[in-house]
Amino acid sequence: MSKADEVFIGSIDQGTSSTRFLIFNVKGQIVASHQCEYQNQYPKAGWVEKDPNEILDSVETAVVGACRRFNSLGYDAKQIKSVGITNQRETTVAFDSETGEPLANAIIWNDVRTKDLVHKLIDEAGSASRFATINGLPITTYFSAVKMRWMLENQPEVQAARERGTLRFGTIDTWLIYKLTGNYVTDVTNASRTMLMDIKNFKWSSVCMEFFGVKESELPEIRSSAEVYGSIREGRLAGIPIAGCLGDQQAAMVGQSCFEAGEAKNTYGTGCFMLFNTGNQPIFSKNGLLTTVGYKLGPNAEPKYALEGSIAVAGSAIQWLRDKIGLIFSASEIGFLSDSVEDNGGVYFVTAFSGLFAPYWRDDARGCIVGLTQYATRGHIARATLESVCYQTRAILDAMRKDSGTDLRRLRVDGGMTNSEQAMQIQADILGIEVVRPEMRETTALGAALAAGLAVGVWQDEAELRQVAQSNVSAFWSRITDEKRTEMLDGWEKAVKRSLDWA
Repeated sequence: MSKADEVFIGSIDQGTSSTRFLIFNVKGQIVASHQCEYQNQYPKAGWVEKDPNEILDSVETAVVGACRRFNSLGYDAKQIKSVGITNQRETTVAFDSETGEPLANAIIWNDVRTKDLVHKLIDEAGSASRFATINGLPITTYFSAVKMRWMLENQPEVQAARERGTLRFGTIDTWLIYKLTGNYVTDVTNASRTMLMDIKNFKWSSVCMEFFGVKESELPEIRSSAEVYGSIREGRLAGIPIAGCLGDQQAAMVGQSCFEAGEAKNTYGTGCFMLFNTGNQPIFSKNGLLTTVGYKLGPNAEPKYALEGSIAVAGSAIQWLRDKIGLIFSASEIGFLSDSVEDNGGVYFVTAFSGLFAPYWRDDARGCIVGLTQYATRGHIARATLESVCYQTRAILDAMRKDSGTDLRRLRVDGGMTNSEQAMQIQADILGIEVVRPEMRETTALGAALAAGLAVGVWQDEAELRQVAQSNVSAFWSRITDEKRTEMLDGWEKAVKRSLDWA
């Protein structure tokens, strides 16, 4: 095949603090990319926002940079057959349908200005989980509907647009697709994070809309995660269709080819985000997990659902050892230190700096290191830190298994901590199942690219997507006995009990 005949897929990866555009070949390899970092605004304590036009500008900058690199390699942008979008979830934009301009800054997903409103809404609803059987989610500051309600109550420009009938809400995917193609749409994964979509029929719920005070005319059309939403109107990618769209954690799920019930992925960052594929039916958690749409790869494709859980402290525990305690001088040092000892020496580190998330749900927990003796060394504490993340992963996946009734087949992993061979071996030991790490770590961007390529026929089915996503992987298997694993887990549970009732 000549260079001119090669086919490529583009991927816009719009994150909380940066935007990237990556160009993949049909083997799922990155050919060119460019990143544009930016700063969010923090006008008051707990407020996090950003001008939506600056987010759009960051996309255009990333596209131009990647295309220049692509051109320098002898390729033409016309060889890009489609573009996928993956985005920070829950972040909410309000704009005017007549002018196409934002009415206020976007409220970022981790903004907590709606805290008082949330308490009011929970009182009104009678329970935080009042609508969970419809939308899979509790009423919290996290999700989009409360951000929309706050805008309607506090921003005059938003109120005026409603009176004119020109108010439009959207998550970041909707804003980008609207500005790039002129079409007002979202996909099922992003819609499932608003608290406004019925996750069983993929339609806006009249019950939820009425409660949160949002009109259906103010919301985008809900589409699948892999179809043509429109063609880009101008710029380097003019004429190329946008054909894939997934929220960032769901995109990582596709990029990790978690296509079967019982497959799960864990992204190890500052904290951890885990999604567990539960198959074609939503499962509503009894263990405090979120129920969400995993993906729907085509208008006529069957949807896949997921349980989602998170660990508050993962990589940030390593940063704490480095920056606050001075136990290590670089993050990479922790692996070598933990390898200097055979086991944890009876030392456990419960990294509950701000409480424990699922399945414990104890906001009175605080961090503690237990089991110290004169035998303990820096190596034991380093190992206990890595083990803490792995024990919490085990706990949350056990909760997912209880909710789903499905045995976990393997855990696919990505994120910064997966660069540590030691951490991934410890994870395999504690789980007792296969841990799979892809060679290509850009799983979120790859997931959006796979959806976009599937929609335009670059790949034909999930089997081909799996082949691309898992072409080069490293696998870790447990090296310890079941008896040793049970002993370690018993020690962890004792340590967790010691961390409770501190706040």
